[in-house]
Amino acid sequence: MTPSENTGESTHESDESAASDSSLLAKVLTVSDGVAEGVREDRSGEALVATLISHNYDVVEHSVVADGVESVAERLSELTSGFSGLVVTTGGTGFTERDLTPEGTRRVIEREAPGIAEAMRLTNPLGRLSRGVAGIVGGSIVINTPGSTAGCVECFEAVADVLPHALRLLHGERLH
Repeated sequence: MTPSENTGESTHESDESAASDSSLLAKVLTVSDGVAEGVREDRSGEALVATLISHNYDVVEHSVVADGVESVAERLSELTSGFSGLVVTTGGTGFTERDLTPEGTRRVIEREAPGIAEAMRLTNPLGRLSRGVAGIVGGSIVINTPGSTAGCVECFEAVADVLPHALRLLHGERLH
């Protein structure tokens, strides 16, 4: 099983010990009924994993959850518990009845980071249709990206330059 196929176990002995090194840690959560049911391929999740790796993140987990407020909130709580790094979701940020990722995310985050979400929405005209949010929970930054392969990568790329700095600040480094 590759790290991108991981459905629950970290590729590190513990997230805390991995956070002590200088690598950037990330987890990817695909939110999709179709992928969770095995009837659709997880292209956006795989694209995010590859993109994060190209930006020097160590992707320690990639999992899938069905759409829904409770399912997203529960899985994000599990992913962020004891973890210091970036959690990127893909899917569930649009206008359909089942697009509830932002609502699930808001149940988990402690503080919103609206500038990150706003920057992601500016990537192209369709970005204005994203309801995705970004925020902080414990030592993690959570960002919601769209479920389209191009959209999730574009949104991450829009904020990729500031996320390492944001993570260092969150983890207590004095950079000023």
